[in-house]
Amino acid sequence: MKKLLLFLLFAGLYHTVSAQTLTPEKLWELKRVSAVGLSNDGGEVIFTTRSYDLDSNSGTSKTFVIPVKGGEAKEISSADSLLTDSKISASGKWKIVPKEVEVIPVTGEDFYPELEKSEVYIYDNLNYRHWDKWEDGHYSHLFLKDISTGEEIDIMEEEPHDTPLQPFGGPEDYIWNNDGNKVYYVSKKLHGSEYAVSTNTDIYVYDLATKTTSNFTEDNTGYDTQPAFSKTGILAWLQMDEPGYEADKNDIIILRDGKKINLTETWDGTVDGFRWSNDAKTIFFTAPVLGTKQLFSIDPFKKGAPQTKQITEGQFDITGMVGQSGNTMVVTRTDMNHAAEIYTVDLKSGKMNQLTHINDDFYNSTELSKVEKRMIPTTDGKEMLTWVIYPPDFDPAKKYPTLLYLQGGPQSPLSQFYSFRWNFQLMAANGYIVVAPNRRGMPGHGVEWNEQISGDWGGQNIQDYLSAIDAVSEEPFVDKERIGAVGASYGGYSVFFLAGMHNNRFKTFIAHDGIFNTRSMYGTTEELFFVNKDLGGPYWQNPTPKAYTEFNPINFVDKWNTPIMIVQGGMDFRVPIGQGLEAFQAAQLRGIKSKLLYFPSENHWILTAQNSIVWQREFFKWLEETLK
Repeated sequence: MKKLLLFLLFAGLYHTVSAQTLTPEKLWELKRVSAVGLSNDGGEVIFTTRSYDLDSNSGTSKTFVIPVKGGEAKEISSADSLLTDSKISASGKWKIVPKEVEVIPVTGEDFYPELEKSEVYIYDNLNYRHWDKWEDGHYSHLFLKDISTGEEIDIMEEEPHDTPLQPFGGPEDYIWNNDGNKVYYVSKKLHGSEYAVSTNTDIYVYDLATKTTSNFTEDNTGYDTQPAFSKTGILAWLQMDEPGYEADKNDIIILRDGKKINLTETWDGTVDGFRWSNDAKTIFFTAPVLGTKQLFSIDPFKKGAPQTKQITEGQFDITGMVGQSGNTMVVTRTDMNHAAEIYTVDLKSGKMNQLTHINDDFYNSTELSKVEKRMIPTTDGKEMLTWVIYPPDFDPAKKYPTLLYLQGGPQSPLSQFYSFRWNFQLMAANGYIVVAPNRRGMPGHGVEWNEQISGDWGGQNIQDYLSAIDAVSEEPFVDKERIGAVGASYGGYSVFFLAGMHNNRFKTFIAHDGIFNTRSMYGTTEELFFVNKDLGGPYWQNPTPKAYTEFNPINFVDKWNTPIMIVQGGMDFRVPIGQGLEAFQAAQLRGIKSKLLYFPSENHWILTAQNSIVWQREFFKWLEETLK
């Protein structure tokens, strides 16, 4: 018995000594797991892992298979023999291939071939740049390639439109029907100013026999995306109704008996993604709910209003569906302490089993954080879910510096995600309590809660932020003299806005690619439908929308009195460089302690390894300097 007690004692000491707090460098040691799909027989999961080398500033990938029923993962050189290429027609004759083609002249050389060294771009319309790329006259078109002869047909001909959708579309944007005689594809067939102010993507149908194209969703003027056929040939897709509203409720639509039926119309939520069941009798989908993302099902053939069923429940995110094998759905899953791994879900019970354990050694040697869900009263009498993340060695008898995390979007869920930039575990490991409220404007709490923020950027959701930090700061372990606010995108806007009205709650701020001047934002951002909806349209209207008056951070710079660090990506065209530069210049001329981090080749996010390390080091260096 004594020997056993001594063993347990030393084992506990060993664990305490060996466990390390998370650092920026250690974070990049994590292998990033991505699911590819299920094997043709449904018995194995194909997935990749990507590892990064800081010295070379690059990553390498490996491909693996693992049995759906569990077991050891095995590295393979190629997954081609295990997967059916869904882009090949049922007859085996044709394959859909996306290719870049030059459609319209843009460059100086296009107009003046003899001036081949000119660098000019010439535009006579909007949509001259998008996300992080300037429009150069090239578009992604779909070609049908004859597998036997190599002959290719551009089914989009000379159109100045893209499929997949740019910049984030993929293979889900183009599919065959079950017979293999028609191609269904998603495109936004608008150009210039019309493209910039509209969200109207449609599903088009190319008929191989007649070589003609028709618009299948012409009746809807919002987003139509993700077409998918069941094994019995029933088409389903995702649809947003409101034109120009990128964060509208996303519904599942099916075509049944010649009628388009909205399956989720009466469900008070918004769908992330879906897939048909193997027997074509059920649709499974993922959606945000109460600060998490979960797996749901719906019976598309049930008489009356279809009923949704939540299959999984817990403090985690289901981040994707890989495929169904029998009564099991293979998914990817994260939480605030764990990057993506692959799990199986029992579709009857919701019970989950972890398949991959790629990063177990990492977690076993790293101190993890406690993540607590709290419900906090808001100023208008509602309850707001707020995540509170504690340092790994949290001691309630001590006082801790605390960070209010301000989510971007503005209508993106603050769920159990795992970020390699805004990593709550890393913040907590550096000794900070993190307060992350699901303020107004986040999906997962009903459509009304999600939609409230549009046109009200400096209103109720800002009060929600203050309600969260005020409530948590009443705890004896929060050091009220060391509270900061940090955020990116709309979170960066929130930083700039709070800086002019926080009544000395905060001792420091960090804003990444935030909107500082709503007027110049309207004049330089690329997707104008976003600012038309969220800011209320252009600033030259009469009366002027309040986004440019009472909700414009630039109007309250005279009240700035708090140190602020500003981060800006040079290739961010959604929140262009002028926003960060204007804010930094204002802070400097106001005599406020401030710092600018400028990343010339990064877009709205910091994506490369070494830049990310610099970002993290500067982040915590700034906090150490200003929250002493």
